[in-house]
Amino acid sequence: MEVPSDDAVLIEKGKKAGDPHVITVNCPDKTGLACDIFHVILDYGLYITKGDVSTDGKWCYMVFWVVPHSQFIIRWTHLKNRLLSVCPSCSVSFYWNQQQSKSCPVYLLKFFSLDRKGLLHDVNQVLCELELTIQRVKVTTTPDGRVLDLFFVTDKLELLHTKQRQDEICEQLHAVLGESCISCELQLAGPEYECLQGMSSLSPVIADELFHCEISDKEIHSQALSPDMMKLKRTDVMIDNSLSPAHSLLQVHCVDHKGLLYDVMRTLKDCNIQIAYGRFSPVTNGHRDLDLFIQQKDGKKIVDPEKQSALCFRLKVEMLHPLRVIIANRGPDTELLVANPVELSGKGRPRVFYDITHALKALGICIFSAEIGRYSTSDREWEIYRFLLEENCKFQLSNMMARNHIVDTVRRTLMGW
Repeated sequence: MEVPSDDAVLIEKGKKAGDPHVITVNCPDKTGLACDIFHVILDYGLYITKGDVSTDGKWCYMVFWVVPHSQFIIRWTHLKNRLLSVCPSCSVSFYWNQQQSKSCPVYLLKFFSLDRKGLLHDVNQVLCELELTIQRVKVTTTPDGRVLDLFFVTDKLELLHTKQRQDEICEQLHAVLGESCISCELQLAGPEYECLQGMSSLSPVIADELFHCEISDKEIHSQALSPDMMKLKRTDVMIDNSLSPAHSLLQVHCVDHKGLLYDVMRTLKDCNIQIAYGRFSPVTNGHRDLDLFIQQKDGKKIVDPEKQSALCFRLKVEMLHPLRVIIANRGPDTELLVANPVELSGKGRPRVFYDITHALKALGICIFSAEIGRYSTSDREWEIYRFLLEENCKFQLSNMMARNHIVDTVRRTLMGW
């Protein structure tokens, strides 16, 4: 069965300022569809206030009420096309792009400029507004106060092969950097991209602090510094098999944060859990309730107590710290590290780099170098963001209180608090 492409995704804008916009998706179903939809919505800086999902296993109907979570101008037509691209095929014209995007070419954006506070975030904001996705980055400050930035990017509009699109990007960067911009080049990425696929080694101590899955009340890890972490620990996840003959009811009560619904759906997708019906209630006193009728991929309920416990535990871990934030010493330097789990499909969480640089700019902290890479542990792959920070008069980076404040500010920015 096919439907016209324009009917698969409908966006109804709010009638007046402050009203939520309504996104409706009506298309064939697939495991993980809600996760893919939420990834796009998060990538466009939108926050889901409430929503409903229902499917018969073949056809899916979703409706979400969304509001902007940032100051970016939302290009609604572009958003609609992105949502269409992740829906299972309704018509060839739109969903040919879905197959094409799997091999979307990576371009190297290289610019050389004079250094200044907030430079990296300002560049990052331009790239986000231009709808470029940063796949990898390598930023280095030279001894004479200049910065060499290598951004490996893909284009959500798939127009980077055109001279007009390349000129638009360079012009926007020149407008932001002004006279401090020395050179700006854009070209297809070569072998240097493969060289940055990995991540420089992490010490066992740092890896343990970054990737450990639980935080006890007595621990002194950097991730446990904020009182917010204690709120996150009070997450309730339960599975009830008494209400439906064919589905297990998954109930979640937790503190709300930016990307919460994506984190839940990402976990279910990676566990091959299918959603038959779901309701996402509005936030009440900073908390959110989710009710999801789910099945295993084989169409059966989750009745095995061990499988129930494993799924509940994993969801609690993902909501406890969907993003890991620590500060550590790297030789004589101070390094900020942020990690987030990568989907089994290979997709990382959107807008993490933007939020980190935004927080550091707000704190007035200069970045000496930065890199994004992938790191594999025994059970999953992670996207790692590493920043060498410069000392300044406001923050003595050797001071524990200063470090705690930086970690807390970065985490709160990432969580949308």
